Amino acid sequence: MHHANHFYGHAHVLARYCGLDEQTPPRIFGYLQHGWNIGDGLAPGTPFVDGSPLFLWSERTRQRSWSLGRRDTVVVGAPFAYLLSMEPVAGERREGTIYYPFHGWEGQKVSGDHRALIDLIRSTEDGPVTICLYWQEYGMRRVRAVYERAGFRVICHGGRGHWWRGTDPRFLYKQLAELRKHQRVASNRLSSAVLYGALAGCEPAVYGDPMTLRGEDPMFGGVARMRRTWPQLHGPHLDLDAARAAARDELGADRLLTPVELRELLGWTAEVLSLAEVAT
Repeated sequence: MHHANHFYGHAHVLARYCGLDEQTPPRIFGYLQHGWNIGDGLAPGTPFVDGSPLFLWSERTRQRSWSLGRRDTVVVGAPFAYLLSMEPVAGERREGTIYYPFHGWEGQKVSGDHRALIDLIRSTEDGPVTICLYWQEYGMRRVRAVYERAGFRVICHGGRGHWWRGTDPRFLYKQLAELRKHQRVASNRLSSAVLYGALAGCEPAVYGDPMTLRGEDPMFGGVARMRRTWPQLHGPHLDLDAARAAARDELGADRLLTPVELRELLGWTAEVLSLAEVAT
């Protein structure tokens, strides 16, 4: 199993959906897309073994992947969409906005004016605002303090994990619970979080300085391409029907498989798992 298959507890969610032990998900025989992107579903620079199946969230991503030469691609839908199907709405009262400032990854840092972003959020949003930081920025006291001093509630959903360590298997559960508390979801870049929020019933928005990421790979076209390709998902106030339709499409929410189908594709049939157990 590629360690990225564990990111955000994705393998754990899919194991639960398939009726397996979500605490110790089996090895996935292939690479599972772990975040929304505008490329082929793989993070730039990801080591990839030719011939390994690539499990992608949506048909649009599969088409992009195909155009870049990858042939072993299968659309399975986003793990978040499977979680949503297993966690019924409990009548939560929605209020305010949850905003996700663009974040970096391990070894990378974001440069931008957080105070200017705070001013824009204040002038755009009605009601209380929750700022959700990535674990890396949340651990930077100077970044967290800027939002706390502004009077915002500041949270973190947990650790993404790396090399099978530090993964919070409840990450998506925490994220879904927070999204269902809020009327709106917003960010300064189109991201998984905005799409998740739209799918979970929030009003999505993308506005503000997209900031810059040190060492950002421009091979897929970056922010400019995002805005050209998904204009219906950019702006402080969107056409909700168009935005939510785009989110469903990008997350493959209409392409979810049955537990039996998913077990077959991921290599989680009883026969395969028994052989793997013997081999170890």
